[in-house]
Amino acid sequence: MPARRPLRTALTAAAVALLSVTAAGCGDRGGLQAAGPTPTAISPAKLWPDLRPASSPAYPYAVATRSVVKGVKVPGDDIRKVDPVAVVEAEIKAEPDDYGSKGAYHATVDRLKDCRAGGDTARCPLLTPYYRDLTGDGREDLTLGFRLYPTNQTAVRVYTVEKHRLVQVLADNDAILGVELAGRSLIERSPADVSGYEYRTTWVWDPGQRAMVFSRDEYLHTGDGRKAQKPSASPSASPSPSASPAYPSPAGNP
Repeated sequence: MPARRPLRTALTAAAVALLSVTAAGCGDRGGLQAAGPTPTAISPAKLWPDLRPASSPAYPYAVATRSVVKGVKVPGDDIRKVDPVAVVEAEIKAEPDDYGSKGAYHATVDRLKDCRAGGDTARCPLLTPYYRDLTGDGREDLTLGFRLYPTNQTAVRVYTVEKHRLVQVLADNDAILGVELAGRSLIERSPADVSGYEYRTTWVWDPGQRAMVFSRDEYLHTGDGRKAQKPSASPSASPSPSASPAYPSPAGNP
């Protein structure tokens, strides 16, 4: 089961000064006015050039996850024919320490039953599945999200099809404000512990590791006292990922 990084990297965004052209008083013919002297460019200063390079990674966490999903077939290699509920059930079966009666996400198991026909869809933890090519092979991949009860975390998963098998190429758990697909990148938005800020984590496809890998972690100012949003899987701008209507939208999950 994926684990979050022990410490996120807080990046301070540099402020960019905007040069504006101001209109003069009466009689001005609209000519450009000077915005002041241009600052002299300063090259980066390399600190501690004799510092001994680190010989091991800073944090012991995996930046990529990849595994074959056992017990789930892909009819005709068409990922749209894969049952999303069966995919989550396969994960529950493979991770008894997390989903068992004493596991951190034990309540997810009972609520998943409501995703089946005749169940209470308002209790179903599975969010709307989305389909888009994230691996660059010209075929659609599956992006799944489901709530991890009784915690406030959401599981984010990406699956592709290789050699007639369903393969998980991204697995991440976090407190989620929203998820976006931008091109072939997946972006997670998570609340920060400081009001008015949030984390944005970007995952991209790595052909070498054959998985979605951690690419960027940003710490962004979003406004003073911004209220947290409900977990969501937001479709991005064109080309839009297509969503299956079979499951409740994120707002339908309590």
